[in-house]
Amino acid sequence: MGKVILTGDRPTGKLHLGHYVGSLRRRVELQNAGDYDRMFVFMADVQALTDNADNPEKIRQNIVNVALDYLAAGLDPEKCTIFIQSQIAELAELTTYLMNLITVSRVQRNPTVKTEIKMRNFEANIPLGFFCYPVSQAADITLFKSTTVPVGEDQEPMLEVTRELVRRFNQTYAEVLVEPNIMLPENLSARRLPGTDGKEKMSKSLGNCIYLSDSADEVWQKVRSMYTDPTHLNVSDPGHVEGNAVFTYLDAFSCDQDFADFWPEYQNLDELKAHYTRGGLGDMKCKKFLNEVLNKFLEPMRQRRHELEQDIPEIYNILRKGTEQAREVGAQTMSEVRRAMQIDYFNDTELIRQQTEMFRGKE
Repeated sequence: MGKVILTGDRPTGKLHLGHYVGSLRRRVELQNAGDYDRMFVFMADVQALTDNADNPEKIRQNIVNVALDYLAAGLDPEKCTIFIQSQIAELAELTTYLMNLITVSRVQRNPTVKTEIKMRNFEANIPLGFFCYPVSQAADITLFKSTTVPVGEDQEPMLEVTRELVRRFNQTYAEVLVEPNIMLPENLSARRLPGTDGKEKMSKSLGNCIYLSDSADEVWQKVRSMYTDPTHLNVSDPGHVEGNAVFTYLDAFSCDQDFADFWPEYQNLDELKAHYTRGGLGDMKCKKFLNEVLNKFLEPMRQRRHELEQDIPEIYNILRKGTEQAREVGAQTMSEVRRAMQIDYFNDTELIRQQTEMFRGKE
């Protein structure tokens, strides 16, 4: 199939700025560059259910929210295949086979799994489906023979599990699956966007997100309360930009034109940082500037999303078509997988011939 990209999101809520800088922005760029033969973007509802099994309505309602965010951000169903994970039965089958090629201890060593278990307070009682989601993720990637996976750096341990499973499968059976490479965001400072509370990661469960669909008023409310420098008590005090969420966001989203538009006192972010560091610049002024920057960035998405919301049946039609296309590809890969594993019984004419002769020879 050539060069193939696959990436996706758990549909547990609307997408936020962390999703955007972590992978969504790059997806749109890659889609439009046309350097890849195929691009798959999916909603990982099966994985979302691993820790939301008692609340499927949450997942069901957010499928359309994630689809709206995808399309509003610039993903084009004519250029990429957008599909729903649970509707591809071949993914469940491949997950089952890959589970036989990895140990429990290997999954336990995965630092991403450890972090997610702690975040969800699963230490004492881990759902088996959640524990095995690195294998499910590997099936997502390998079913479509993905060569490239654009994600945030926190997913690197997950990609290593996938590569190990590919090597194990190909060595055990035959060269069928493709070993993927990770594509990290180009903006190093925004590889992991912190939450508005300054915590390491923006997360829906922590309530520290700015959503792509937030209104201008909602953005300002969140920016106004954003974590800055706890030692910067007075305007005259020298400030620190390292670990300061306001400046991390400015690193990710601001450009020189924003200063010309909203704060011409400075030519660029370096000048602003220098002033803040030496003292004499208040946090609220910086927050007001960040608010302008973010709302300038988000407004086109808001408008596009509003237009898309007027025809929800068409959104589901896009998802249906993408899912059908994805399943065609998955079915072909699974045909090769079953053949390699020698479980394509009904299509194995040589097996049938040999056994026919064997049993005839007993007469």
